Amino acid sequence: MPTADIRRNLATEQYLMNNDQLELPLMLFYIEKPCVIVGRNQNTIEEINQKYCRENDVTVTRRLSGGGAMYQDLGNLCFSFIVDAGSREFGDFKTMVAPIVDALHKMGVTGAEVTGRNDIVVDGKKFSGNAMYTRGGKTFSHGTLMLDVDTDEVTKTLNVPLDKIKSKGIKSVRSRVTNLRPYLSAKYKNITTEEFRDLLIQNVLEIANPQEIKQFEYKLTEEDEKQITQLEDKIYANWDWVYGQSPEFTVKKRQHFTNGTVDARILVEKGKIKNITFFGDFFGTHIVTELSEKLLGCLFEKDKIEEALKDVDLNQYFQGIPRQDIIDLLAD
Repeated sequence: MPTADIRRNLATEQYLMNNDQLELPLMLFYIEKPCVIVGRNQNTIEEINQKYCRENDVTVTRRLSGGGAMYQDLGNLCFSFIVDAGSREFGDFKTMVAPIVDALHKMGVTGAEVTGRNDIVVDGKKFSGNAMYTRGGKTFSHGTLMLDVDTDEVTKTLNVPLDKIKSKGIKSVRSRVTNLRPYLSAKYKNITTEEFRDLLIQNVLEIANPQEIKQFEYKLTEEDEKQITQLEDKIYANWDWVYGQSPEFTVKKRQHFTNGTVDARILVEKGKIKNITFFGDFFGTHIVTELSEKLLGCLFEKDKIEEALKDVDLNQYFQGIPRQDIIDLLAD
């Protein structure tokens, strides 16, 4: 697909799955700019370093399928298979991704194998995570292929710093990861992600000439694009879907300042502050329950918290502690 935006790509995937006019099976490949995709049943805030993602323009969205959070960038290739639900047992990732594994074997990654519940590994290290979703008699299985991903960014975007969070969300299981490039045959060592995609498609389809790929392509119509845009806006670019669908969770924010220690316990429901209680040995002329009331119903995001407190003199509650330090404690 031509776009590098994960939200657009997931919307396209969903649209094609819902389109009863297309003959199955369907195979999709897409490449995207830096992004994090959390699983359907996860707590987004628990899975990502929200501050880092915001400051480094890393797109965050939620997918329809379950599983854990994944970081992707332009060194990653995503693939999807859409099949008749009756042709595959739900959760049978080994059968679903077999064409990909076989294609990788032909490209020199002879040690590639499906292991555990939904991973593809080589030398015991994960390079592909997969998830599955079924609806309306169809199933799609989608996964990642780390060709040359910036693995430093994986730890930066998916590491939640300092906060102590207790959540009902399904948590990601971190695994040792690796890129595929070192395992490819010598003649493929320097290929781009786009060349890797085309070569993979050739091997899956068992065709010799990359020009033949075009005969298998489906061209999106103007009406298709319109419907996809609606899905993107309604779901994948929608704050309520990405953050508001998170299960109820509590966050503990605690920091020692020169003028006292502030310990905030925040209950978040559907992405909004449902309750917040302050503890600590700080001083103030006003009682902190007044401040708590001002934050009830506020979206649990830094700019929204700043907006809610813009006319509040925080020194009245936390004497001698800089205003921005309090906001950073609550929101970062």
